[in-house]
Amino acid sequence: MSWYEDSVAYQIYPLGLTGAPYENDGVLEHRLLQLIDNGWIDHMAKLGVTCLILNPVFQSEAHGYDTIDYRQVDVRLSTHDDLRRVVDACHAKGIRVLLDGVFNHVGRSFGAFADVREKREASPYAGWFNINWGGDNEYGDGFSYETWAGVPYLVKLNHHDFGCNEYCANTIRSWVRDYDIDGLRLDVAYCLDLGFLGYLRQVANEISAERGEKFLLLGETMFGDYNQWMSDERCDSVTNYEVYKGLWSSMNAANMHEVAYALERQSGSHPWDLYTGKHLLNFADNHDVPRIATKLDDKRQLKPLYGIVFGMCGVPCVYYGSEWGIKGEQHFGDHELRPALDAPEWNDLTDWICALAKAKHESEALRWGDYTQLCVSPQQLAFQRKTEHERVIVLINASSEPAVLHFDAQCGRGVDLLTGESHDFGAGSELEPFQVKFVRCER
Repeated sequence: MSWYEDSVAYQIYPLGLTGAPYENDGVLEHRLLQLIDNGWIDHMAKLGVTCLILNPVFQSEAHGYDTIDYRQVDVRLSTHDDLRRVVDACHAKGIRVLLDGVFNHVGRSFGAFADVREKREASPYAGWFNINWGGDNEYGDGFSYETWAGVPYLVKLNHHDFGCNEYCANTIRSWVRDYDIDGLRLDVAYCLDLGFLGYLRQVANEISAERGEKFLLLGETMFGDYNQWMSDERCDSVTNYEVYKGLWSSMNAANMHEVAYALERQSGSHPWDLYTGKHLLNFADNHDVPRIATKLDDKRQLKPLYGIVFGMCGVPCVYYGSEWGIKGEQHFGDHELRPALDAPEWNDLTDWICALAKAKHESEALRWGDYTQLCVSPQQLAFQRKTEHERVIVLINASSEPAVLHFDAQCGRGVDLLTGESHDFGAGSELEPFQVKFVRCER
């Protein structure tokens, strides 16, 4: 158990939110301080957020994932002191901070790679990259090299090289020392060498021992068995893309069986369930996929969808702006997904997510309980979360019509954690259109 499992997370892509130019113009601006000055940290605290995932903040050529210098804050965003101010301001509000660890690849202007381009085999950094000295590339370097996903300006690091790995480890240690961060989101963890992940786990364990609390490793994963990357020897948690897809697809297709299958497969009580007892990061959208308000055919289903995100096993995460329903489609450059916003807004959907977060914080069962599916139909779902001390039944109606959910588990008298209403809840529980209930059973 660590602070992470009890968290409600919030994700910010700072180069986008602060309106930084897409290409690095080399001009120093203190944009990152908008998180303090424009009320974003206060907004997160009001929303019930306890963990901020801050996407790339270090010097890069353009979008942050083409790193130039891991030890310098991107001049488009801020300075060393500004970043520390932001982390300290988050901590003052009880919000932990994860930085984006982009250790799979770098930009072509990264210092070690620039040295290789100049000195070729004589460079002391030649082993940091997977190079074919007999080849060439579209830039005419006179050699070819491994890239991420075939993108020529994203040069893949060679994590079989100890010097490269030691540099990455010392980078992480410097971030802890300089900014007092609480962990890392590991970009494209599914691409990282498993031995390197194990090495980062050792580094994180050393930091945890020094700090007296968990230094978190959150891996970005998209497909396959997440246990490849999530274990005591590697990442503490991973991104839950399997349920993400099931969330919006179940709503649009009126097929709640899809997300119900994923929830049961991941966290149920069957011998084949993959992640029972583990806390994956659950999300409705993020900086790489369309905004959920764009993805859903019926925007009235936003509330039941977020009800599942906060009611299911794991840690819920909200992407900046989606808590009041902004839209954004996925295009090259992803500018719509990562927009500049002057200040946070608040509306009925934000109220709803705030209530969900409050219920999550106040319920041991919603944070730590096991998972039992009670019933599922095309647009309704009921499941139980239970610990030794508490039982909560989650009821979801994604339909525009009232519904009655029938299941065997009896609750008796209970309290809806979202409204505070107390009354008898039986096996024939009635729900209004698009309604969600988190029922704490009194027996």
